[in-house]
Amino acid sequence: MSREELKDFLDLKVSEYNNQDFIAKDPISIPHLFDKKQDIEIAAFIAAVFAWGQRKTIINKSKEFFQLMDNDPHSFVLNHSDGDLRPFLDFKHRTFNSTDALYFIHFLRWFYSQHDSLEWAFYNSIGSDDSIEKGLIGFFKTFFSLPDFPERTRKHIPTPERKSACKRINMFLRWMVRTDDKGVDFGLWTRIKPTQLVCPCDLHVDRVARKLGLIQRKQTDWFTALELTNELRKLDRNDPVKYDFALFGLGVVEKF
Repeated sequence: MSREELKDFLDLKVSEYNNQDFIAKDPISIPHLFDKKQDIEIAAFIAAVFAWGQRKTIINKSKEFFQLMDNDPHSFVLNHSDGDLRPFLDFKHRTFNSTDALYFIHFLRWFYSQHDSLEWAFYNSIGSDDSIEKGLIGFFKTFFSLPDFPERTRKHIPTPERKSACKRINMFLRWMVRTDDKGVDFGLWTRIKPTQLVCPCDLHVDRVARKLGLIQRKQTDWFTALELTNELRKLDRNDPVKYDFALFGLGVVEKF
């Protein structure tokens, strides 16, 4: 398949999956339950962290988490009492447990007490070279900058410094940064640009991308995500990560 043919094929698949019909069965449905900017950010962040395993389970556990916040996450993280945290002692999603939940809430309270948007935690570290890699590394360091963070919670926030493909955080960034008229991604953040994003490289995207010749690297890590994104930039340099819709849809829905 030539590059032109590949672009036409993937553009067609983007149009098939980047629409509001995509939302209901995907974890992005969780932030779509909210209207306030900070609520959307928090909901998207938690849903993205939970995003491994079956999508139905991810959605259900995310809803359970926010029900414990009375479906008012920004107000909850800023104003909760110690007693309000007791229901989280029984919360568990795969390896994410109550210790992790309490630290996430602790961090969000600290952060939103000082900042209006979670974008700052990424953008503040990017620097003059526009590297989203620095943003991801900076977010990891900011998230674990509080003196009492539990060591076990580190596994829930990836960083390129550990060569992770950072699939879930890259997906969260896609949700927050990409903007178009389709109504799926939010485009709430404007300091980070769609050109800077790295494609979320999960199992399905990885498999389809290899089949299409977009990935040559044998293992799947941060450099694989960069390789894939660089190939996608050849198809659309302004919005390469839109092709996440095509690769994911081909992998999950069409079993390509």
